[in-house]
Amino acid sequence: MTVADTVAENPTAQAEAPKQPTAPAPEPPPPANPNRKFIVIGVILLLVLGGLFFYWRSTFIEDTDDASVDGNLYQVSSRIVGHVVKVYVDDNQTVQAGQLLAETDPTDYQVALDQAEADLANTQAQYTQASTNVPITQVNVGTTVRTSGSDVKGSADQVAVAQKQVEAANAQVDQAKANAVKAQLDVDRYTPLVQKDVISKQQYDAAVATAAASKAAVVQAESDVLAQQNAVEAAQQKLVEAQEQSQQSVKNAPGQIKVEQSRATAAAAAVKEAQAKVDQARLNLSYTHITAPIAGIVNKKNVQVGANLSAGQDLMTIIPLTDLWVTANFKETQLAHMHPCLAVTVKVDAYGGRTFSGRLTQIGGATGSMLSLFPPENATGNYVKVVQRIPVRIDFTNLSKEDGDYILRPGLSVTPEVHVKDPNVPNCNPQNPTPTAPVQ
Repeated sequence: MTVADTVAENPTAQAEAPKQPTAPAPEPPPPANPNRKFIVIGVILLLVLGGLFFYWRSTFIEDTDDASVDGNLYQVSSRIVGHVVKVYVDDNQTVQAGQLLAETDPTDYQVALDQAEADLANTQAQYTQASTNVPITQVNVGTTVRTSGSDVKGSADQVAVAQKQVEAANAQVDQAKANAVKAQLDVDRYTPLVQKDVISKQQYDAAVATAAASKAAVVQAESDVLAQQNAVEAAQQKLVEAQEQSQQSVKNAPGQIKVEQSRATAAAAAVKEAQAKVDQARLNLSYTHITAPIAGIVNKKNVQVGANLSAGQDLMTIIPLTDLWVTANFKETQLAHMHPCLAVTVKVDAYGGRTFSGRLTQIGGATGSMLSLFPPENATGNYVKVVQRIPVRIDFTNLSKEDGDYILRPGLSVTPEVHVKDPNVPNCNPQNPTPTAPVQ
């Protein structure tokens, strides 16, 4: 039996039965918003534009936050041993190229320079003497050769004269012998006559004396012949000696000249050596003035007055403010359209994201992991593929104007944006000799 049947049979129960709650009346529908359609369309349009922007950015620009300003840090060191007498700079001081940074005691090096200059003057004097002896030796040698030739001719003439004198002596011998024969014949004729007293004893004695004198004349003439023959031999010996001396003079003349020329050459080399020592001593003296190799800011100064320096000892570091570039480590997946000469916009994290213009000049030859202290060993069996990064060099194209206040410092973090679809930077001269063609 239902509740309705019970109520119908028992009116009292109907009065006592609880009243059922009535359903609320439905609310009227809100009025339609006429701008809702435009809002939805606007949101969709913004989403589409945002998607297009990110697509355009990923297509036309490659960027990375793994980049920083880079530059050459110049270590200033002492090139000689010395005692510091003056220091002219402090840490974080701006210096110009060639500016004097410190001085060492120049006394020892000044003394060494004076000694080297004295040695140079001595060697120059020796060279002057040696070079002067060369023409003198040439003249003397020429004179000796000519004199020896004249001696040969004179000795030959003396031999000829001696030979003529031998011939004359032989003729005198013949004459003396003829006179001796005649005198002996006279004696032979006078002997019977004197015995018969046909001639006087005086005539006979005169004939005998004449014969004896003729015999003595023969002996004298023969002696003269021997003497003249000896003279011929002596003259011939002198001729041989003169010929040998002449040949020796002619043979030794070039050698004597070369000896003097060699002495002059050695003296010239000694002058060059002495001059080199003077130049080195002058350089060492100049090294007592330690100057800045480039304009920049001084850092890590560790030299004071009174310090004793050794050659090669680091004194300070100079950080340049103009010779700067950016080293960016791009992922290997970002290099598809990169090549030298692409335009780059560099945003510096410091100074409110200030931007600078640049160009891509180099793409590294290896990944950073390969150039690390412990390169990867992928053949060990536990290989996990990791996206590698390649160092890329970006040079500033207008640093003198964009960084006129010198705010850039090596090590500052930057975000380079490489315009991979933009035209190349005008007048670009990439540092890669054979740049790789962009991958299409």
